[in-house]
Amino acid sequence: MKQRLEQSTTALNALQKKRGEQFYPQFHLAAPAGWLNDPNGLVYHNGLYHAFYQHHPFSELWGPMHWGHATSKDMIHWQHQPIALAPGNEYDKSGCFSGSAVSHEGKLYLFYTGHNWLAEEGDDSQIYQAQCVAVSEDGIHFEKKGIILPPPQGYMHFRDPKVWFQEGKWWMVVGARDEKDQGQVLLFSNDTLFEEGKQWRSEYKVLGKTDDKNVYMWECPDFFPISDDNEFALVFSPQGKRAEGYQYRNLFQTGALIGQWSPKQPFIIHGHFTELDNGHDYYAPQSFVTADGRRVSMGWMDMWNSPMPSQQEFWAGCFTLPREINFDKRANRLRMTPIKEVESLRQTRNTIEMTTLNNQALKLLDKTPAIELNLTWSLDSQAEKFGLWLGKGLEVFVDNQSNRFVIRRHYPQYNISGSRSTPLPVGCEINLRIFIDRSSIEVFINHGELTFSSRYYADENDRDLSLFATDGSATLIAGEYWTLSTIS
Repeated sequence: MKQRLEQSTTALNALQKKRGEQFYPQFHLAAPAGWLNDPNGLVYHNGLYHAFYQHHPFSELWGPMHWGHATSKDMIHWQHQPIALAPGNEYDKSGCFSGSAVSHEGKLYLFYTGHNWLAEEGDDSQIYQAQCVAVSEDGIHFEKKGIILPPPQGYMHFRDPKVWFQEGKWWMVVGARDEKDQGQVLLFSNDTLFEEGKQWRSEYKVLGKTDDKNVYMWECPDFFPISDDNEFALVFSPQGKRAEGYQYRNLFQTGALIGQWSPKQPFIIHGHFTELDNGHDYYAPQSFVTADGRRVSMGWMDMWNSPMPSQQEFWAGCFTLPREINFDKRANRLRMTPIKEVESLRQTRNTIEMTTLNNQALKLLDKTPAIELNLTWSLDSQAEKFGLWLGKGLEVFVDNQSNRFVIRRHYPQYNISGSRSTPLPVGCEINLRIFIDRSSIEVFINHGELTFSSRYYADENDRDLSLFATDGSATLIAGEYWTLSTIS
């Protein structure tokens, strides 16, 4: 493994020297160069937060998956660490796929999927996937220990283990696809986390499965408590779900099922699958518990099979901001808000006075830097639409005609165009907390009631930031913004 890690590091260092900066994030975690997708192994261990990620250090394109690695004291300012895992053993020669991490008795354990193509590379009809583990004494260098859980009979797609401890046992959920090509999540348990030369028990239960015949896989499951009443959230990314009107417009989605579970009872679901984020680019989030007990999540801010102009700069993919997760019991859904530590990035505060725009625009900034923006608008406004423009290509607005909140992007030079939207929340005001980085925007509506994450690709001379109202008047009740410092 050492030789493969050295080769990967050499390739990454060479790629980093060529990396461009126009789209590279200022305050979001991304790989130094090369490809990044799913968050892996998010964990607090020995005084540091660890973020691992699916990584191809040899190019900006998806390839044999490695685990990249970064550490932080506050979940905001990150330091890149050596690549943690590289494929090449018999059980993971085609890739070290997604998984999770556990801090236990001073050691750091990485649980991941060993992936093997059995025919041609990329032929998903003939693969072998098994759950593997690697162990570290120092949190930086890892020793692979091999397979701890082979696939049950009848399962070929079997990946993305999430491991936790509860009521005297270790538990693992794994995303799966059965013989009928239906997506589901399998649940395993074991008395010990890891014993040299021993595997986990192979008995399993189906924790949840699709009721949509089009959904062929549930990827990247996460399962965690959300109340003291045995209420749990099952977060996962279904593949194959078809668009329904304004919903499910991305190639793949990410959302949650809420229900009750304990080791003594099955997962009893209340309600229906609800998307966690309504933007163009959000996938495979993973949660972890902070040192002070908060449940925090980070997701991949890109989307499969979508144009990625950052690849022209020899990198692709970044994480969302870390988000604290809370359960809105009344609405039976999860809310996500930026962690409080993000305020450490704030520089000078700028106030926007209450104003009414009547079929006009108000410029706030030229060549907008990385900023946080807080706007409160009156929903009694009569304008057909009102909100925010960033250059000519990005609009974030309330559409009074359709009674929807919309984010729209239009970059034909990159073959990117389209909108995402949700019904407007109930009330007489709408609060928008917006984070704009060099090629991403995250919008949190009414303190996490709704969330939008999207990538955008404005040219350097097309970054003017303006408030606007068209075909009528709209009132901005209050506003403020901060420029944000870099995280490196």
